[in-house]
Amino acid sequence: MKANAETPNSSSAADTIKWIVAFALAAAAVVGNYLYGEMSVVIRAAGVVVLIAAALGVAATTVKGQSAISFARESRMEIRKVVWPTRQETMQTTFIVLAVSIVMALALWGIDGIMVRLVAFVTEL
Repeated sequence: MKANAETPNSSSAADTIKWIVAFALAAAAVVGNYLYGEMSVVIRAAGVVVLIAAALGVAATTVKGQSAISFARESRMEIRKVVWPTRQETMQTTFIVLAVSIVMALALWGIDGIMVRLVAFVTEL
């Protein structure tokens, strides 16, 4: 049995309420943008940005939101550890992929031509 198994408590009830509020804020952004279509685009965009930011802020206070933020931070640290290829390695790999793709395209084109002629020959009999 897991030691950190979740048990229903007030925290999960609070998280549920927070998720409802977050979805309500996001829905208000969409509906408000639709209903106030005649207003200035700048004002509507600002309203949508504020409401979406508020929804993300509320969602970030939940357990799953905090774990998502933690995951994003850890991912960012891992990305910094990646050794990216040099320009020369990238170009060489790109040319190899292009060459293999062209060779395979020609091979499949040839096989297709042979198969079409073979089917045409069989159906003429």
